Amino acid sequence: MEQLTALDATFLEVEDADPHVSLAVGGVSIMEGPAPDFDEFVAAFADRAPTIPRCTQILRTHPLDLAAPEWVDDPHFDITRHLHRLALPHPGGDAELFETIATVMERRLDRERPLWECYLIEGLSGGRWAVLTKIHHCIADGIATTQLLARFSDDADARGGTFATDIRAAREPDRSGPPSPPKLGLNPVRWIGDIGRSALAAAATAEHVAVGAAELTASMFSLAPESSLNGPVTTMRRFSAARVRLADLQRVARAFDVTLNDVALAAITASYRKMLLERGERPGRNSLRTLVPVSVRPTNHFGMTDNQVSAMLPLLPVDEADPVEQLRLVHGRLTRAKASGQSEGGSALVSAAKNIPFALTAWGIRLLARLPQRAVVALATNVPGPRKRQTLMGRRVLEILPVPPIALQLRTGIAMLSYADAFIFGITADYDNAPDIEALAAGIEDAVAKLVKASRTRPKATRKSVTR
Repeated sequence: MEQLTALDATFLEVEDADPHVSLAVGGVSIMEGPAPDFDEFVAAFADRAPTIPRCTQILRTHPLDLAAPEWVDDPHFDITRHLHRLALPHPGGDAELFETIATVMERRLDRERPLWECYLIEGLSGGRWAVLTKIHHCIADGIATTQLLARFSDDADARGGTFATDIRAAREPDRSGPPSPPKLGLNPVRWIGDIGRSALAAAATAEHVAVGAAELTASMFSLAPESSLNGPVTTMRRFSAARVRLADLQRVARAFDVTLNDVALAAITASYRKMLLERGERPGRNSLRTLVPVSVRPTNHFGMTDNQVSAMLPLLPVDEADPVEQLRLVHGRLTRAKASGQSEGGSALVSAAKNIPFALTAWGIRLLARLPQRAVVALATNVPGPRKRQTLMGRRVLEILPVPPIALQLRTGIAMLSYADAFIFGITADYDNAPDIEALAAGIEDAVAKLVKASRTRPKATRKSVTR
């Protein structure tokens, strides 16, 4: 039996605290036609699902949360309870697909069964079909979800061929813990110097982590102005997507010597600014504090199904009108947030939770989740997807749409996913409080186009690669 970590369990506690939220993450693969027979679809997943332990396990909880929930094998596992078939109404375009995605994702997963579902969706225009996979967030974060979904594909090496190896966490050691002890050589005279340098490094690391944790905590108590972007949510959802070329983001990143993630967040900033103005609200400097999850998953943990993320809470510059200046500000603020140790501080806070009795952690999270919060206004998470085009059941995967959940009184959430030569922004929003979700998606595409235009008049930077 394997217990949930404190971070994994957090997603269950947050869901329990608000009956209007469902904390499942989704991925939609748009497939080249024709669609397979449903029996063939069931047979394919019946072969592959048992190779993923979480697909055949259920949660066993303890009275009064005296211990963390545990993963145990489901003695009554039945694959047919997790596979479903839907058909879109005519004409089967984005509007019909997005409405279906929102309807499926707003429903909570049954905790008496393994916490996943998969839908074969027929009737897409152009002879296409889709597969919507829904997984509870307590099972996996963004990277783990894409790795898990890759196991359903036809490609044996799909788990290794993703953009995830480009992110910092995959290349750099985690600095949230103490440094390794020095390797003492044969010369005793050098021991004192080596030990001294190690002690100084440990002190510097501890200070770095403490500053980052303090910044995160202070940000949570820094209230944003009254805004339509946060507040109580209903049970119904809307979904939309913005599609841009990965090459366009990379071109802008090279031209302005920033990261690809900076460009994506700048486009989101511009679209939120436009939406707030159209709603009659005045964007201020502290109007858009955004939860930006940061992966701390090393490459040798890519096969694990769990959550290994920290967070940063930057203020996105919606008060700035110029697209290029927005990009510069986003880059500067993200750089400062990284340098200040916010990610390492978040990891340290999560690690500290391991030393607290689970009951206290669970009760505390549920209490905090019920309290109104006006500090964080939006969610923007970047999920590296497969580098190469995939196939499922012999059919080509044309594109992949990420579907984030919303909770903690955030009325919109944006997940970004890179797949082959495309970069997709999947947007989930509360049905009643974000009827203009299509405008938010269109604004992102328009913002990227403006940055591409601006990049053509600027000499390319000398950087040899573009990091995430």
